[in-house]
Amino acid sequence: MARLAYLVLSPSAARHRRVLTAHALAQHALSHGRDAKDAPAPPRPPAPGGAAEDGAAGGGPDGAADPAYARLRLRVLRAALAAERPLGRRGLRRPALPRTPGLRLSPEPPGDEALALEEALARLPAAARAAYALRALDGLAGEDAAALLAAAGVRDPEAALAGADEVVPPAGGRGRALLESEQFDPCALRARPTDPVRRRKRLRAAAAAVLAACVLLPVLPDGTGGWGPDGAAAPAYARNPAVERALDPLLLTRAEPGAWRRSARTDFSVWPARGELADDIGLLRRALAVWARPGPRVRVSAARDTPSGPAAGPARLLYAGEVDGGAVVLLYDGLRVVRYAEPAGAEDGPVALDFARTDGADAASAAALVVSRSGRNARYLLAPWVTGASVVDLLDPGYAGRPVELSRHGLTGPVSGPPPADSSCETWPALRLATDGGNGDDGGGSGDALGGPYLLTDLGELTPARLTHGAPGPAAGPAGEPVVPAAPVVPAADADDARAVLARTACRLPALAGRGVRTVNVWGFGAQWLPEGAGLARWVCVRADTWRGAGARTLVHFLAPARQPDAPGVVAARAEDSPACGEREPRVLSGVLWKSPSGTWYLLAAGSEEVGSITVTGDLTHSEAGPSLALAAGEDTRVEISAELTDGRRLTALH
Repeated sequence: MARLAYLVLSPSAARHRRVLTAHALAQHALSHGRDAKDAPAPPRPPAPGGAAEDGAAGGGPDGAADPAYARLRLRVLRAALAAERPLGRRGLRRPALPRTPGLRLSPEPPGDEALALEEALARLPAAARAAYALRALDGLAGEDAAALLAAAGVRDPEAALAGADEVVPPAGGRGRALLESEQFDPCALRARPTDPVRRRKRLRAAAAAVLAACVLLPVLPDGTGGWGPDGAAAPAYARNPAVERALDPLLLTRAEPGAWRRSARTDFSVWPARGELADDIGLLRRALAVWARPGPRVRVSAARDTPSGPAAGPARLLYAGEVDGGAVVLLYDGLRVVRYAEPAGAEDGPVALDFARTDGADAASAAALVVSRSGRNARYLLAPWVTGASVVDLLDPGYAGRPVELSRHGLTGPVSGPPPADSSCETWPALRLATDGGNGDDGGGSGDALGGPYLLTDLGELTPARLTHGAPGPAAGPAGEPVVPAAPVVPAADADDARAVLARTACRLPALAGRGVRTVNVWGFGAQWLPEGAGLARWVCVRADTWRGAGARTLVHFLAPARQPDAPGVVAARAEDSPACGEREPRVLSGVLWKSPSGTWYLLAAGSEEVGSITVTGDLTHSEAGPSLALAAGEDTRVEISAELTDGRRLTALH
């Protein structure tokens, strides 16, 4: 019985605690009479060579045909599976563990085969480990094992059996022999002292058999399978003071409602705690517990290169409330925003845990968070300095936008999201936010003291990306001062030219999704008159910078004259992790092959205003002063393009 419980319990737990838990479960089953829930268990088929008949009287593993053994096995199996689930809401405790003061117990150290098997079992859920033990140790057939698992409360026995099939047995078919060895025997134990002095002397005790009979404090286990006080969190096998503080909902920090007006920082740290469930201690406790120990039923997602580990200490509560049929909690630990979501009013069901990196946030990048998604719609929680919101269509430069309803907690109504990447791009909604001190209009001004208004777009992550327009600024300003751009970088919503450029580039934004994007800057770095009087073309650099710093992506768009204001341009160049078009390299050069209305092909090249001359080598050889050139070329012309800057430095074209 103890061996079966030991195999079902998670190998990720400390071996000492796993041994004690296995004995506690086995003794608890032995100390109780027949339970009403003990359904008749399927008999074990005879072992090879007819050994089952010989072992029946002994009540050992080969005595599974004995009804008493079957009932005990069912109780142990049910209790071991329940021990792997969170505690129920009824406050029932599990059987107390045997006391072993001063000693640590463990089976024989595993060999290579045993270690490989234990690692394979650790990757399985408890039900699949139980299925493997029943088949490999007790020799049950698939149907009998499935029936026994169902009687023990497993919801999907077939899935458990399928998981058990993924375990590759040791070479030579020694799976059962290995499970019956001392390496998996919680009754053949090694004992070592916990006292440091005695541990250094490497003394080994031989009292494992006596310790296995320690007095228990049995209490019936809870096999309901629903959430416990910790929600969908995995069992806690070890604790420390720092973790305890991070798990205590009463220690969550909360900013005062007007703190952002007085603080030297304007970011998530000064968001007040909002939402009608901000004082729901049970919900907050579940959110913190799942954050620290997400169980197998928790869907965890994190932005690129965002750590998904527990908080180092008490986090800050930003929001807790019901949204679109779910209970949502937003937390902030100084580096990340964490979103926890569970079905509202339920005691079981799917749970989501989302992480987004937010270190170095400012008033603009901390202006909104995605609280929930439903289809293509999203709801946002807005910063306390945001006074109004509207939705604009980036593909329609003349659309003034429609107001978005805001709740008293700063929660928006449903806001339409961008089209899926695999569908036609006929509209691209964006969220325009007015801030305290700014009117949020399209007056073309520089905004208010908070840098507003802001234009945000949803790229599928917890933090929306801010859209800006203008030439990139220098890498750093004066010491202690914010970065001062070389040219004003204003929200795209505040410039007609910016809206016109966005209308022709927005449908390329899906190429930037899923990268932890913080800002997307659109910079029209050049204009060029086309040959044959075909009109004025524009060169635009779209640069996406990430929260983590690395992973920036740059796209150079060539926008030929078009009748439709939302006609997409041509992507002339792409760059990954390049400083081009950014604060550290506010210069760019690119080229493209263009077909004129008459059918003639031309090589076009253009650079930013620092470009003094452009040189072409390869199938064509040419050099021309100025920031642009146009040469007659073939459809398959291959060239290298470079430029000399006005300060004498060289610049290579992006490809």
